[in-house]
This record gives sequence, structure tokens and C-alpha cells, in this order.
Amino acid sequence: MKSLKSISTVLIMFLGITTSNAQKKTKISARDFKPLIGTWEGSLTYLDYSSGKPYTMPANLDIKQIRNTNQFLLSNIYPNEKSANSIDTLKISSDGKFIGKELVTSKKRLKDGSIEIITEREGTDGNDNKPAIIRYTYTISNSLFTKRKDVQFQGEIAWIKRHEYTYRINPSK
Repeated sequence: MKSLKSISTVLIMFLGITTSNAQKKTKISARDFKPLIGTWEGSLTYLDYSSGKPYTMPANLDIKQIRNTNQFLLSNIYPNEKSANSIDTLKISSDGKFIGKELVTSKKRLKDGSIEIITEREGTDGNDNKPAIIRYTYTISNSLFTKRKDVQFQGEIAWIKRHEYTYRINPSK
């Protein structure tokens, strides 16, 4: 009887720890994105689904934090395609588990000191809007910022690199 009670206690403890770990989500905060405030110069390389070839074009970025909130204003500037210029808002959820509708799945400090944040969401992609899992990888440092989009179409195993923005800080602005 004593042995059964011990096994039950160990089992309950194990289930409690497993459940606790399963419920823990990777969290981020506005502090992770503060190094991005400023003016950045770089490029966008994207996969042209029609030709199957990558295409690179200049792309610049200006980032401002909206007051003391978990939101950042991103002004996307394309010097050679001004009609594509846009403004986006990066919103970090109050619990730190989402960027917009993207679930934060990983956050780690890399050997070079930068932070890598990976998010995923369900969506559609491609010329025919096929269902897919869309993964974004944000790599943040004081002088370099990349945002990469990878796509895994429903029923496929392989991930496709859809596009990648690569920016360097412009200290003169």
C-alpha cells in the first residue's frame, strides 16, 4: 500500500511538472525591440514565385516606439519603388506571447549577442493563396536587424524562404 501511495505521489508530481512546462510560453517584451528604434538601410530579397528566382531591391526602415507602449511604428521605404512604401505597426501582446497574430515560439540570445525571436501563424501564401504555416524570424542587435519569412505549405515538409529583410543601422540619422 505504501508503495502504491509513493508511485501515485511521483506520478502526480510528474504530471504537474509536465503540465506546468507545457503551459509555459516563450515571452517577449518591448525591451527586446528597443534596439531597433532609429533609421535603418538595407535590402529586401524575395522569392518570385513566377520565375522561382530570388530578387533583391533596396529597402529602408524607420522605427519609432509609440509612447511607452508595446507598439512600434515601422515606416517601410523602398527607394526604387516609392508606391510600395508603407507603414506598419508591430504590436506585442500584453502577455508577451504574440506579435500581432503571430505566436512567439522561440526566443534566444545568439553567440554574437543578438536576440532571435521566432513566431508562427497559419495563413495563405503563393500565387494561388495556398494554406500554409508562416514563420517569421526576427534577429535583433544594435547594428543589424533581419526579418525573414519562411513558408510551409499544407501537406509539405519543406520550408520555403519567401523573403528576408536585412538592415544596418544608419548612425547619421
